[in-house]
Amino acid sequence: MADFIITSIQSWDIEIGSTIKNTAFEISKQHRVLYVNPPMDIATRVRIATGKGPLTTISRRQIEVIQGKSPIRYIKENLWVLDSPFTIHSVGQLPTWLFNSLNRKNGKKIGNWIMLQAENLGFKDYVHLIDTDLFRSLHLKEYIHPKISIYYRRDYIIGVDYWRKYGPACEQALVRQADIVMTNSSYFTEELKPLNPNIYTTNTGVNLSLYDGNILHDIPADLKDIPSPRIGYTGAIIERRLDADLLYAVAQQLPQYNFVFVGPEDDFFAQHPLHTLKNTYFTGHREVAELPAYIQHFDVCLNPQKVNPITEGNYPLKIDEYLAIGKPVVATSTHTMREVFAEYTHLATDVDSYLYAIQKALGETEDAELKNARIAFAQTHSWAHSVEKIYKAIDIYKTTSKK
Repeated sequence: MADFIITSIQSWDIEIGSTIKNTAFEISKQHRVLYVNPPMDIATRVRIATGKGPLTTISRRQIEVIQGKSPIRYIKENLWVLDSPFTIHSVGQLPTWLFNSLNRKNGKKIGNWIMLQAENLGFKDYVHLIDTDLFRSLHLKEYIHPKISIYYRRDYIIGVDYWRKYGPACEQALVRQADIVMTNSSYFTEELKPLNPNIYTTNTGVNLSLYDGNILHDIPADLKDIPSPRIGYTGAIIERRLDADLLYAVAQQLPQYNFVFVGPEDDFFAQHPLHTLKNTYFTGHREVAELPAYIQHFDVCLNPQKVNPITEGNYPLKIDEYLAIGKPVVATSTHTMREVFAEYTHLATDVDSYLYAIQKALGETEDAELKNARIAFAQTHSWAHSVEKIYKAIDIYKTTSKK
């Protein structure tokens, strides 16, 4: 049975839904998986120690392991999560020569740690899946010696300020050295194909057992006093992805509708005038298991993205979640929305088209045929289907590499 080692930009302990965690769960149904959490960097440790940075769930776990707590967690059959009992250098904004030197040292330190733990678990001939981990995973291929190396781009993180200095060059190197490249949108595939022709598009899956349109949920307590129509959004509420000014204008012009935002906010949104409107509501963070109940009791679901390099090719997992519950959806028209979801959603580009689309979507709330069509479409995007594409890419590689 093949083993998988996953190194990700994202911690296992993230408080919102995660594509890579769902992928790891699905792979673990057939293969053993070691999910390697990002180690804490020195700058983060110093900020926490001096009171200049928050102690989050993620950083608390990292510090506990550094102080002696067991670094490996058994999650379920075939699935372990590995933390690191050390810190690594903070490299993102260093001069080039120092970045190259210290990032390689980080890679060697992490690689040796992975090798030790993989050997303890009896992992052999493993597949290394790199989940958009641009810096820490750059040199791991030479240190952990995987049988097959896969680079997986599921987000355009090089559009984020922190990654702009070295991210593009690191990602290009990762793509070139990978045996297989996977992306979750055809937009990303076309962009990276010139660097590595052995590239495949997975799209993304949805947890169909959790997001099940046939299950009836009680209305969440904080929705009970919010009258319909409820126009809702679930997920991280952050400036670089969501268009706050568009939302403000739309909510102002539809005072008879209530707009509900379920998820953690960044500082920009927390201070935005959206909070001053009488028909906008922010619930704060909710556990992933709670989200289907919110979605079910929305009349229309939203994904009001900005259009920028970060969102244009991104695969919005929440759209599958909305559709799996059978809800009418209004979303910003991005490449992936047009290519994958146009037939089952209402796409908009500005305030006027959002106003029109929301009102049109509200007219579909009682249409059982449309609801069933949305659910049936979402069910074609299971995690099993998504991961099967990874397996097929591996089979193709094994076959062609023998020739």
